[in-house]
Amino acid sequence: MKRQYILALAAALISAPASYGQFAASGTTTLSVTVSAEAALSVTTSTTTLAALGTIFNPYTGTTNLTYKIRTSQSTGTGNVTLKVTSDFSPANGPSVTTPPSAGDALTYTCTAAAPATGCSSATTASTASATSVATFGAGASSANAGNAASTAWSLTNDPVYHTGSYTATVTYTISAT
Repeated sequence: MKRQYILALAAALISAPASYGQFAASGTTTLSVTVSAEAALSVTTSTTTLAALGTIFNPYTGTTNLTYKIRTSQSTGTGNVTLKVTSDFSPANGPSVTTPPSAGDALTYTCTAAAPATGCSSATTASTASATSVATFGAGASSANAGNAASTAWSLTNDPVYHTGSYTATVTYTISAT
């Protein structure tokens, strides 16, 4: 009885792989991928120096360059690049985005962005309170695989009441896509 049981078990084990058909000379699989809206950016100018050029008390100007990658949904997708001054100029007694020392003092910018983006259409005043637009994207927007260029051209009032010295502020760029 024990011998018959062992023989039956051995026969079952030998024939089991053949009955499941898992091994063959070839096989297939189905690949599935869901492509979603995505966006990323790289600020390629890590420090933007603002300098007054030309005549005395001309505004301080400089340019920040960035590269973006984006893909928006085909029918209803949108996207945008924004910036926000996340740390106002310091130390005190110089320029300020939050509390300018004189009426009319401002940090403003204009922007350019390669298609499929639409850059801001006029000078925009930067803010510490809320993000402001740099570029927008419509449905079905897609950048080149290497990314597309955009830039922000800054202008800061050159107010005589600013104390001499070096001042720094931090600007954070954000990109999103749906």
